[in-house]
Amino acid sequence: MIIIKSPEDIKKLKKACKISADVLQYAGEQINAGMSTYDLDKLIHDYIIAAGAKPSFLGYGGFKGSACISINDEVIHGIPSKKTIIRSGDIVSVDVGAYIDGYHGDNAYTFKVGAVSPVAEKLLRVTNECLHLGIAAAKPGNRIGDIGYAVQKHAEDNGFGVVREYIGHGVGRDLHEDPEVPNYGKAGRGVRLVSGMTIAIEPMINEGTARVKVMPDGWTVKTVDGSLSAHFEHTIAITNDGPVILTARSCEW
Repeated sequence: MIIIKSPEDIKKLKKACKISADVLQYAGEQINAGMSTYDLDKLIHDYIIAAGAKPSFLGYGGFKGSACISINDEVIHGIPSKKTIIRSGDIVSVDVGAYIDGYHGDNAYTFKVGAVSPVAEKLLRVTNECLHLGIAAAKPGNRIGDIGYAVQKHAEDNGFGVVREYIGHGVGRDLHEDPEVPNYGKAGRGVRLVSGMTIAIEPMINEGTARVKVMPDGWTVKTVDGSLSAHFEHTIAITNDGPVILTARSCEW
């Protein structure tokens, strides 16, 4: 069931999204070569707690981190580990949410660590563009398929693969709510978008094939062909004046 949010609901959701955006920006400022993903996750955890919130991901389905931290060919759901060291030239996706006053925020960004390859530069640029094209399509009267179509067309026009198995979703009192928001689809198809819907749009775009695999840890998802993957996400509210990004940050790196 899709839950339409009142202005008061969106005000509370915006508070959770602000903390989520702030901690993601903080993670981007702290990430550096030589640190472990465990150390980065600890910084993220402590920031969220200091803000008076709780990490949305910690304990979710048994997940052991406060953020999903995925490197290079890892698409999503990377488990923070003392053994996983971030290196110069890596691209590192950080997916994080905060829970406060009964609402969740959710956002993600793929960071460059030092100088990265030209294909990595292009992948990050195009995936971020996909996110914003998807957001632009999220307006009343359009349909879920319009979002997916915008994302898929731009990614595939640039020679990249769109992950099918993992998609965006509604956000609110639950971290994952209806509707599902695929990063692929046909324009004019699917659920009609109306004011008061709040959704997370999150393109996961691969350098090579769209195919992915789940690793033995049961969480980490990697590209089948070992190619790079990028992940960008915002939580938005659909309003009569158009989409409003609730996880907007002051810095886009």
